[in-house]
Amino acid sequence: MRDAAEISDAAWAVIAPLLPPAGRARGRWRDHRQVLEGIVFKFRTGLPWRDLPERFGPWQTVHGRFARWSTDGTFERILASAQARAEVDWLV
Repeated sequence: MRDAAEISDAAWAVIAPLLPPAGRARGRWRDHRQVLEGIVFKFRTGLPWRDLPERFGPWQTVHGRFARWSTDGTFERILASAQARAEVDWLV
């Protein structure tokens, strides 16, 4: 059982295949789920990036991944998948 998960296991099963492959640019690569949960937490709470709880990893990592996924089409793929599954019927 995950503590205070922002993303359910069922949702993660749908989202995970749509994310880019994990890389190892320098050192240890932060887990996609941990980072995505940090992104979700940030937008649910309205906190500044710098105030993210440590459980999501360094705020710079979470923000950097958000910025990268915003420009590389990752979030568009997730939204398109949700719309195709009739889970979202509005445009964000």
